[in-house]
Amino acid sequence: MNLRPKLTRSHFLSQMTTGLTGVALSRLFKHELAAAPPRETHFAPKAKQVLQIFCPGAASHMDLWDHKPMLEKFHGTPMPGGDTEVTFQGKNGNLMQSPWPFAPSGQGGKMISTMLPHMAKHVDDIAFIHSMTSRTNTHGPGCINMNSCFTREGFPSAGSWVSYALGSTNENLPTYIAIQDVRGEPPNGKANWGNGFLSAQYQAVSMAAQQPLRNLSQPQSIKAENEQATRDFLKLINAEHAAAHPGNDELRSRMAAYELAAKMQLTAPEVSDLAREPAHVHEFYGTSDSNKLKVSYAKNCLLARRFLEQGVRYVSLYCASRASAVDGLLNWDAHKTLKADYERHCPIFDQPTAALLTDMKQRGMLNDVLVVWCTEFGRMPTHQEGTSGRDHNPDAFTTWMMGAGVKGGVSYGETDDFGRRSVVDVATVYDFYATVLHLLGLNHETLTYYHNGANRRLTDVHGHVIKNILA
Repeated sequence: MNLRPKLTRSHFLSQMTTGLTGVALSRLFKHELAAAPPRETHFAPKAKQVLQIFCPGAASHMDLWDHKPMLEKFHGTPMPGGDTEVTFQGKNGNLMQSPWPFAPSGQGGKMISTMLPHMAKHVDDIAFIHSMTSRTNTHGPGCINMNSCFTREGFPSAGSWVSYALGSTNENLPTYIAIQDVRGEPPNGKANWGNGFLSAQYQAVSMAAQQPLRNLSQPQSIKAENEQATRDFLKLINAEHAAAHPGNDELRSRMAAYELAAKMQLTAPEVSDLAREPAHVHEFYGTSDSNKLKVSYAKNCLLARRFLEQGVRYVSLYCASRASAVDGLLNWDAHKTLKADYERHCPIFDQPTAALLTDMKQRGMLNDVLVVWCTEFGRMPTHQEGTSGRDHNPDAFTTWMMGAGVKGGVSYGETDDFGRRSVVDVATVYDFYATVLHLLGLNHETLTYYHNGANRRLTDVHGHVIKNILA
């Protein structure tokens, strides 16, 4: 049976036109998806890239960054008004001071927990925001909120918004990378770096030092010329399909992803090869420590620096993962035994993070990179009844920024005497990201994307730039 279609003059001309259109589109898409040039900002930026360091589990502000002498004075007594407090896991006990003393650090004598001796060396470069608040006291929605300004999944993360707004500075690497902790994904998983209703090309590529990118190597059985010929043919037929289905963002995103994957075969393995770093750098970060969790996080810190050096626009670096039956083993969610939990977590976090900041500063990278530290909410100044841990507190927690465009050695906002509520210059996640976008040269009120009949924003309909922390 002859299945070959009859070739008429009109059919030939039709196919020829479509083919030429496909070739033209192939060239157009090749330029558009491959080059991915940086886009214009609304005004001159102070920062060009972002490093987000995220500690999931609601790291306790009053045990790390926010010194509360009144907690020490009234330790073991009932919190004023505590009998009417409704908290996440039940009844509160009495006020509980931090298990560790705080010590003055830096030129200004900023009080920092003695559990963070390495991070304490950076306080003169950090702008602390001590009056943060969250819209939720639940970890999953809290992490989503801290990453997207919404408590529900389906909205773009801040990194996706920045990718959409600014594009790439390196055509061979992703614009947005999420580096997972060896212990697993954070609460609500990949939604923390999802693209929401933005095109799929703006979601993060997830990777880690202990989990190299998969399927990047070309099989030995396939010759390079055959591989290239296959790619060229796929570009042609994809372009023809795109011409026949204009406005198909999913197809364009998939084409962009495959384009990027092909380029990453050449670039990503080299960038993620930590063996290229000298021994003294590994020692500085702590990649040879006896603590295997610290080693894994230290390698991720080193990986983050290497990707930022290559121009990756937004890097999210996670220290800890999902909760583990609220026992604080996998993240900072210290409901039962805060002292034992944080004596595990602080050494993992402290040296590698401080080394990353020092390394970036010495290399001049903080002239272009904005560093932000986040957690989803704070913790109560009391202990949970029957435990030596702290319950969730959405009404007060600390975040901080440093690097490009940030005034170091300052503290913005205050919590009350016990750290229960933010009371001075109360800040929101909207304010936080309005400030991040401002430093990147973007007006958070005019950076929009039309979706379902509304011009959506990262900051929804809220947010003010925190000008007090700007250099």
